[in-house]
Amino acid sequence: MDFSSAADELYGVRPAEFVAARKRLAAAARDAGDRALAKRIGGLRRPTLSAWAVNLLARYARDDLGRLLDVGEGIRSAWGSGGGLGDLEQRRARLVDALVRTAGGLAADAGNPLREQAVREVEDTLQAATVDADVAAEVRRGRLSQPRSHTGFVPAGFPMSPGDEREPAEPEAQEAETERAEDGEAEAEEKPPEEKRPEKTSRKKTAPQKTAPQKTVPEETAGEEKAPGRAKAGVTRTSAAPRRRAETLRRRAEAAERRLAEREERAAAAREQADAASAEVGRLRRELERAVAARDAAVRRAERAEQNRDRARAEAEAEEARTAAREAGSAADRDARHA
Repeated sequence: MDFSSAADELYGVRPAEFVAARKRLAAAARDAGDRALAKRIGGLRRPTLSAWAVNLLARYARDDLGRLLDVGEGIRSAWGSGGGLGDLEQRRARLVDALVRTAGGLAADAGNPLREQAVREVEDTLQAATVDADVAAEVRRGRLSQPRSHTGFVPAGFPMSPGDEREPAEPEAQEAETERAEDGEAEAEEKPPEEKRPEKTSRKKTAPQKTAPQKTVPEETAGEEKAPGRAKAGVTRTSAAPRRRAETLRRRAEAAERRLAEREERAAAAREQADAASAEVGRLRRELERAVAARDAAVRRAERAEQNRDRARAEAEAEEARTAAREAGSAADRDARHA
């Protein structure tokens, strides 16, 4: 057993069975004497319901998922070269909609139906996979523990400003790096600004003479001057948020319209089938009535034939009796003459 096979097995089981499977695999690694592998397996996190549903797509809808990721690669190439998107966005919308339905069906079949929030997270993850190559690799691997989303306006890998590029981290190490970065940012936010009052006090002691008031640069402005690229990126992300929201709403409206059209088509087809079935029932009823009438006529003919046969038999028997009586009378007459 290696880490890759253990991770593939773990992220293929239901979330409720994840912890027990992780303990079993870690114990197997320890029993085999590989404590490092056991530690790595023990560090794998249980997936959320939406991440598990995306992992199901990587296992049971690999072809459709691969087509979506290929479309995403085409979109990123078009954005990078400045070329037109053609029908790539329409194809992406159709594939995402179909894969979201497939993920919901797979999850329901496995006993974990998706609620509305989880469905949205599956859709966001698939959308992110089309614009972020790293997310696409994670989705294709099928080992997600959390849903993914894309927060930038342009695809990941195309910098917001010049000089902002950096080598993408490995998918497994990137999550830990993100957590460390978030912890660092949290500590920086909680840490109070450096106090400079003692220096001011000492300056006052050594230089009590009156000096012209110095203009203090606001902290926010100083931060912007130190990191103009970061500020521009933040402004771009802020201004792009309504655009992303509008795009998401547009896609959902289109998906709703497609679902409504599909339902209307299914309803029309069902009505046509019902009309055809009703016509068939009418035809079969008429045929049944004709068959019943034919049967009754045949029964009546049989009864008449039976009656006619009985009458003919009676008439034959009567004729035989009459003939016998005549013969007996003739014999009696002959006997009387001879006597």
